[in-house]
Amino acid sequence: MQTSPDGHAYPAHWEADVVLRDGGTARIRPITVDDAERLVSFYEQVSDESKYYRFFAPYPRLSAKDVHRFTHHDFVDRVGLAATVGGEFIATVRYDRINAEGLPASAPADEAEVAFLVQDAHQGRGVASALLEHIAAVARERGIRRFAAEVLPANNKMIKVFTDAGYTQKRSFEDGVVRLEFDLEPTDRSRAVQWAREQRAEARSVQRLLAPGSVAVIGAGRTPGGVGRSVLANLRDAGFTGRLFAVNKAFQEKELDGVPAYRSVRDITEPVDLAVVAVPAPYVPEVVAECGVHGVQGLVVVSAGYAESGPEGRRLQRELVRQARSYGMRIIGPNAFGVINTSPQVRLNASLAPEMPRPGRIGLFAQSGAIGIALLSRLHRRGGGVTGVTGVSTFVSSGNRADVSGNDVLQYWYDDPDTDVALMYLESIGNPRKFTRLARRTAAAKPLVVVQGARHGGVAPLGHTVRPTRLPYATVSALLRQAGVIRVDTITELVDAGLLLARQPLPQGPRVAILGNSESLGLLTYDACLAQGLRPLPPLDLTTAASAEDFRRALAHALSEGGCDAVVVTAIPAVGETSARDAALAEALRSASAEAPTKPVLVVHVELGGLAEALSAAASTAPQTAPQAAPQTAAPAPGAADGIRTPAASGPPASRAAGPPGEGPPAPAGSAPVPDRRLIPAYPAAERAVRALAEAVRYAQWRRDAAQPGKVPEYEDIDEKGAAAQIDALLARGEGLTLGTEEACVLLGRYGIDVRRALPAPSPDDAVQAARTLGYPVALKTTAPHLRHRADLGGVRLDLADEEQLRRAYSELTDLFGTPQELRPVVQAMAPRGVDTVVRAVIDPAAGAVLSFGLAGAASELLGDTAHRLVPVTDREATSLVRSIRTAPLLFGWRGSAPVDTAALEELLLRVSRLVDDHPEVVAVSLEPVVVAPHGLSVLGATVRLARAPVRDDLGPRTLPVV
Repeated sequence: MQTSPDGHAYPAHWEADVVLRDGGTARIRPITVDDAERLVSFYEQVSDESKYYRFFAPYPRLSAKDVHRFTHHDFVDRVGLAATVGGEFIATVRYDRINAEGLPASAPADEAEVAFLVQDAHQGRGVASALLEHIAAVARERGIRRFAAEVLPANNKMIKVFTDAGYTQKRSFEDGVVRLEFDLEPTDRSRAVQWAREQRAEARSVQRLLAPGSVAVIGAGRTPGGVGRSVLANLRDAGFTGRLFAVNKAFQEKELDGVPAYRSVRDITEPVDLAVVAVPAPYVPEVVAECGVHGVQGLVVVSAGYAESGPEGRRLQRELVRQARSYGMRIIGPNAFGVINTSPQVRLNASLAPEMPRPGRIGLFAQSGAIGIALLSRLHRRGGGVTGVTGVSTFVSSGNRADVSGNDVLQYWYDDPDTDVALMYLESIGNPRKFTRLARRTAAAKPLVVVQGARHGGVAPLGHTVRPTRLPYATVSALLRQAGVIRVDTITELVDAGLLLARQPLPQGPRVAILGNSESLGLLTYDACLAQGLRPLPPLDLTTAASAEDFRRALAHALSEGGCDAVVVTAIPAVGETSARDAALAEALRSASAEAPTKPVLVVHVELGGLAEALSAAASTAPQTAPQAAPQTAAPAPGAADGIRTPAASGPPASRAAGPPGEGPPAPAGSAPVPDRRLIPAYPAAERAVRALAEAVRYAQWRRDAAQPGKVPEYEDIDEKGAAAQIDALLARGEGLTLGTEEACVLLGRYGIDVRRALPAPSPDDAVQAARTLGYPVALKTTAPHLRHRADLGGVRLDLADEEQLRRAYSELTDLFGTPQELRPVVQAMAPRGVDTVVRAVIDPAAGAVLSFGLAGAASELLGDTAHRLVPVTDREATSLVRSIRTAPLLFGWRGSAPVDTAALEELLLRVSRLVDDHPEVVAVSLEPVVVAPHGLSVLGATVRLARAPVRDDLGPRTLPVV
């Protein structure tokens, strides 16, 4: 292991890969004594102006003393970091710890001077901002709380780096120099700035993969067939608008199927934005190196033989990602199915799909190639006559997800103007905390529907590197729903929900009108609505003799009623019905729905292929347009380049609450738009239509709730500093500490959580003395692990009014269950009667801090009736947490019982949340039971576990996952 000249070990955990503003990658690492030549070479490529800004004077070259100073660090008081691409420096940053007089110092001095130098060719890529995040994290780790920087007034770029970072800062001007001082403690603004930069950078990195100006297929065979040749043919047949190249070492010819052919990427004289790698795994490193030297921006690796094949393949996969990132490239794959972009400006089919999907407004992401095929096939099949023409904006199949993941694609879809609905098939979630954050933001702008595979296996699929989670699948699913994710169980449900959300507006409530020409089908739909928690109105039977005009009038009337939020139309074929009647009925339904554009309409049909086709005739999920007599070539959008889709404007997309844009086939250039005509989705079964509608209703309610987020309340009686001091003192005794009863009560008490006192009773006489201390009536209960909190096993005796009853109960317990040493009995004063509940909080290594709530008892545990929220919990979330369990009616006066004090319960939940959020060393809290009475509550038992604070990757500097 490397060490500094002062003997400090090389901090390998400071190494990180980051995505820069333009979508490229760089590696950040500590500077060591071995970097002297790299530093000199880097400095020689910096302009005289940049050198002047760094040293406040002409400084053409570094002296030997300078090189020694800038490469010899102790990694504590003097630290230097470098950003590298291809192993060479592109930027550096260093800090030197100083005292109050500005002189070199050591701890406990908590201030440092910081200075940057960025190579001119890489300025404007966000390198300095990324370095600032990382050097600030390093400084905090080393006990530095404040940075100072002196900048020349003309160095506006560097001043902007500091002022835009979001830290609390102070600015002064003296002796012709701007002095900036800023605290390094993260603030809400600094996190918001960091996450906004992260979104722009990661979205741009995906855009470079999905909208390249040129593509090289490496491994395209000379004979038909094979993966590489198939991808090349698919790109060509899709009409890719950019430049296309075929690469194979065996090529002698200059063309392959009309595509320029080369033996190596190095032989291509033009820029290559994207390379599709389809060579055997042993040859991939050579290909990646050639791509990196040529300046390729990204790779789609369809080659197999990596982590999915075992430990050796996992090692090769790690090396592949490290190698690609070292050149600034990102990877989709390996073992990927490919990527598709149907935009007319791109028309990219760099995948194994033989046909280009129809253009549309649905984004698809699948970790599995087989599921990706199924999704594309299902949308194509249903778009061909069952539910209308439904198209895709972009499709990504990530394979082993070694680099680009669903998180990156979410960043791209968030402000992609061509995507209205996002559908994702996930087999693992590598960073649930980040995914939840991104999903919440995306869902506030556009629907996100997710189905998770491999959810009952307990392990991630081969090839997927993810952190283990102790949370059951149901808990992860509930947390995703709280983030606005529409969670479904099957691919069929994924497509059903996606079709509705892409075609219809969001419902304003759960009230559903049902009408049709089949009484039985209407009743089935009614029952399905009740089963999904909707509020159906009595079905309207139009009888089998109903005409298209009857349907139109009935639908128009239902949509005009104020008590209706959505309409489900049921239809069965009439004897001898013709396609003309199908078309008439479809036109009637479309005409009526157009009169109420804010309410969704769905159709349940029985073997009505003609009606489904008519409902979707001449339409798709792309904006509808009408061709002109003589179309002309449209001018490119400002800033657009040939073959490149213009990036979306910054900021979230507009709300879709009033419905998606009009849908139709891609328009010829220069054509004019026509009025919007909504597609009406049709389903072959009532249950499927209603399930999709119920998901839309729940999502719409989440959108309304998310528009008014709650607050994390402040409590004046919380002693945060006292709790921190107590935790530090306790952890000084060792790691993984479960607190004793008194210690836990003291710590909880600092957050206003009072635990009812329980006194040990190792003998009957001790029990009697404890009861006298506490006052009768009392409870006698065992605390042995196998009997704790199990009143159903008889280990608890309540309402003991005097000494006689207490001694009798003590004798019964010891006779039934064992000696006092085995039972560990305690005596506790009786709490007011109420409902027994359980409150828990746990730090999960993948999901983070989770707060859980449920009723106490074996029944709730067996049914899994527990609700969860991510910490920190807001007041609105605490309210919904209490009401989200199935047994919640017991808290609100079920069957004539007295309602309990849910306000006190919600406050308790908020205080536990604050404790865990303020002190990440509190890795587990269990309050059981919590008896909630009509007035107030009593915490009768508490367990607290401490450990050193786990690393919070969502609060640290931006970094790509470690491979």
